[in-house]
Amino acid sequence: MFRIFGHACARSLAIATLGLSLGAGLYAADSPKSDTPKPGEPTDAKARKTYAEAIEWQKHRNDSAAIDDFRKANKQDGGHCSECLKKAYLLAIHISDFKQAEDISREFLAVAQTSEDKAEAHYRMAIALQRQGLITKKDKCFADSCDEFKTALELDRQFSEVHYAWGISLARLHQDEQARTEFAAYLDKDRANSDLHERAKRYMERIDLARATMAPPFSVTTLDGQHLSMDSLAGKVVLIDFWATWCGPCREALPHIRSIAARFAGQPFVVLSISLDKDEAKWKDFVAKNGMTWLQYRDGGFEGGVAKQFAVTGIPATFTIDADGVLEDQHVGDADIEGKLKKLIARTAEVANRKSATAIGGKSALGAN
Repeated sequence: MFRIFGHACARSLAIATLGLSLGAGLYAADSPKSDTPKPGEPTDAKARKTYAEAIEWQKHRNDSAAIDDFRKANKQDGGHCSECLKKAYLLAIHISDFKQAEDISREFLAVAQTSEDKAEAHYRMAIALQRQGLITKKDKCFADSCDEFKTALELDRQFSEVHYAWGISLARLHQDEQARTEFAAYLDKDRANSDLHERAKRYMERIDLARATMAPPFSVTTLDGQHLSMDSLAGKVVLIDFWATWCGPCREALPHIRSIAARFAGQPFVVLSISLDKDEAKWKDFVAKNGMTWLQYRDGGFEGGVAKQFAVTGIPATFTIDADGVLEDQHVGDADIEGKLKKLIARTAEVANRKSATAIGGKSALGAN
């Protein structure tokens, strides 16, 4: 069974901010071999031709045309092409066409044979409804998604990702205790995704964060060997800078990023530069020669895991994230962000000082007793 939101890379920021991830390789599909269809691909000759055309649209990032042809290929194949529906669904989610994603889920449900496949279809539908709720701000979408999540779990009790996603919808409906129950169930059942574990624990501690637009949960090992995750940076303002050595505007923005890193050094603030370079040696050489002493990570391209989670389609692109992990702002190009950072860092320091004073006051009171 195909799990859409497993421990793979994410493509849409709307998805990623909830800690869910799309299947990798959204634009890396190979054209099908007409004589050797892979499992799930169409077998009908006309359907295979349409499927190949959809792959080409996909490669050229004409998502709407690709979706149309994937759905057409499925019909030509008698409605049995699971790969057609999978790819169409992922692309619909990617372009935020959540109503079409919901319709595609129903197509899959109509031909699903096993309980696991039916659970998958209901889960897909739930995610599409949840995304509609985020866009429309309508509680009905979240309520409907809860019904679909419940059905998915009834069909497949081992489908651990459902608990996490269901918790999000419940939190959006302000059913906080039920949301905590689902996050706890996810933590109990899932052992594969450490990033989501960190996020689920934070949601249980502060359920209000499950209603916020959070930065995607991710983890990386930086150039200097540090292993860090988005949630491990809680308590610090984070500036994430996507760039590449081959990007002229990125090189022009470099002095600005360097000055920001220097200006706020020693404060509750972190700069993480994420390179989309494919050539590791060239990247390392550039970083060394240009004195880029702050945190560095190479993601390898727009198809890289972190770039997909942040839905990066152009560089330079920077994201400002507050001390709670809430995504505050996105800038494309060398935007003036220092004022925003200054305010966020000052607010973070103020909160930290207030907590420290409260802790000291509490100890003093205990000592007086």
